[in-house]
Amino acid sequence: MADVAVIGAGVAGIQAALDLADHNIHVHLIEREPTIGGHMAQLDKTFPTNDCSMCILSPKMVEVARHPNVTIHTCSEVESVEGEVGNFRIRIRKHPRYIIESECNGCGDCTGICPVEVYNQFDAGIGVRKAIYKPHAQAVPDIVIKDKEHCIECGLCYDVCGKEAILAEDEERVIDIPAASIIVATGYRTFDARNKAHFRYLTIPDVITSLEFERMINASGPTGGNLKRLSNGKQPRSIAFVQCVGSRDIAAGRPYCSGVCCMYAMKNAMLIREKNPGIEVTIFYNDVRAYGKGYEEYYERARSLGVRFVRGFPGEVLEENDHLMMIAENTETREVETFHPDLVVLSVGLEPAGGAEAIGRMLGIPQDETGFFSVADQKTGPVLTVKPGIYVAGTATAPRDIPDSVAMGGAAAMRAYLDAVRVG
Repeated sequence: MADVAVIGAGVAGIQAALDLADHNIHVHLIEREPTIGGHMAQLDKTFPTNDCSMCILSPKMVEVARHPNVTIHTCSEVESVEGEVGNFRIRIRKHPRYIIESECNGCGDCTGICPVEVYNQFDAGIGVRKAIYKPHAQAVPDIVIKDKEHCIECGLCYDVCGKEAILAEDEERVIDIPAASIIVATGYRTFDARNKAHFRYLTIPDVITSLEFERMINASGPTGGNLKRLSNGKQPRSIAFVQCVGSRDIAAGRPYCSGVCCMYAMKNAMLIREKNPGIEVTIFYNDVRAYGKGYEEYYERARSLGVRFVRGFPGEVLEENDHLMMIAENTETREVETFHPDLVVLSVGLEPAGGAEAIGRMLGIPQDETGFFSVADQKTGPVLTVKPGIYVAGTATAPRDIPDSVAMGGAAAMRAYLDAVRVG
């Protein structure tokens, strides 16, 4: 039967690839990062069960990598798409790793000896990595990549690599693949909090984003799961979460609700209270949107653990002596209160992934006014696009949580399966 291409290897793309592969369809899984897994790999726990994120995702990553019907293309981007349903021709550009992929076994000897340290994108900038590295310990494929931009060519990694798998020079490669249909699962990126200047993100060290906090609280993250103030390394005595940063904000061009921010703030607040009961946690919110199965009970559980919910937003974040200061009106009590948190976490919203517009132009599928891909019908065709043979899944279409993204990945896979069967 004909092949199917899946663009984006987050949890939705992985699920789509697995479902198709299990139905004996060969899948090309295309990912521009060095590892598959997407944003879910960065998370510590998932709501509403507080299960370990990687305990759910990692087996899927390994399974899709080992599946005989799946070919993974990492460090790869779609360059052009031609044809129609049943006969698409996709050109992908594979960027160099400066590694012989078939020889590297991911032992890490080269990483350990490398003297260069730069900020680690996977750790959202609060951790560091080497110039030759794996994004994280459970990366798939389990091989390193050399950052040519920051490598100083000291030669130490060449000397220590017993497999002689490290290359001084490497070139981009162009690969053409045929496909009966295409699934777009390009995911999302988080809102740039610098656009809300009054919160003084990147100006005050102890103002961080929710993704940075996820990496901080993660046991495999840069702090080993220990909560720290970035200004002095001390444990915070109080933490404030500010909701709707880049969501439900017409002035910022983000009029939509990002859907997951209330829940992930509650999740992180509960993890703080369970591990460190002495830390005060306050969530500043507009409305609590706990819409899914078990979500309302999750909200009540957070309240029972001592998480304080204040209906109102601080005007700005100020520095005052050894801590921060925020003034906010509690619209439930109509009182203006002053807060002195040690750490402020901005619950940033979700927006379309970088490069989504270019993908849309190549595929001939439109985006709505928010930049997410439009679907044929939200009720009867949530994975269908106006272009036959091209389907969308996960947060490529709108902000949504992990269970919904997985369900959409499976739905898109079955639509693509029918196209592959028709072609034969």
